[in-house]
Amino acid sequence: MNLAIIQARMNSKRLPGKVLKYIGNEILIDIIYKRISKSKSVDKIIVACTTDASDDVLVEHLNNNNIGYFRGDEDDVLSRFYLAAKAYSVVNVIRITCDDPLKEPDFVDKALDLLITTKSDYVSNTITPSYPEGLDVEVFTFKSLEKAYLEAELFSEREHVTPYIWKNTKLFKVTDFRFIFDASSLRWTVDKNVDLEFFNAVVGKLGPLSMIRYEDLLCFLIKNPKFAEINNTTVRNEGYLKSLKDEINV
Repeated sequence: MNLAIIQARMNSKRLPGKVLKYIGNEILIDIIYKRISKSKSVDKIIVACTTDASDDVLVEHLNNNNIGYFRGDEDDVLSRFYLAAKAYSVVNVIRITCDDPLKEPDFVDKALDLLITTKSDYVSNTITPSYPEGLDVEVFTFKSLEKAYLEAELFSEREHVTPYIWKNTKLFKVTDFRFIFDASSLRWTVDKNVDLEFFNAVVGKLGPLSMIRYEDLLCFLIKNPKFAEINNTTVRNEGYLKSLKDEINV
């Protein structure tokens, strides 16, 4: 089974409650679920949220929309992923973050195909960033996830799920794939109110995010570059970089 796990929580530090915020007439987590549902390779999708009471409202939303979920540790997201995957007969895991409303099912399928054909432990398009931030894809074997769960010690490795895997290329076979050109400066993710402003502006021009093709948004931004300036002041992978900084300062 190829299991897509959407990690989500209401108590986000930078934008609390973002997973249930509206973009246009759609709720963020519903947009992501709809887009990943179009994948040809994903067998099942669940949401990995937390046991914190703040996520009760999220669980209520998931129940009302017949979306499966698993509740686990709030800070040890690696543990949450592992225990969620372990509850199913999983061979491969697709990590989906709840802040990327333009996740592309074709890229998920490409990553899973590479995982199998290259006999890799981990495949992504994030090692050397070239895709717009928000089109990130990470897929890995359950065995790799289990090894990371048992051996990872750093907080950054447990908070961000996969660093123990992609940093240890002597232990894991890691494969990276890249975009046709470097579009890594584009920010298509939701961490701040300004990101919601960007996506609502996009919806006003191109329609619902659950239906937008990434090529159409790319062409639109090439012709209308000022739209990309709405939210382009945030550093890429800001959350992970902050975790590393916190470890150094301990």
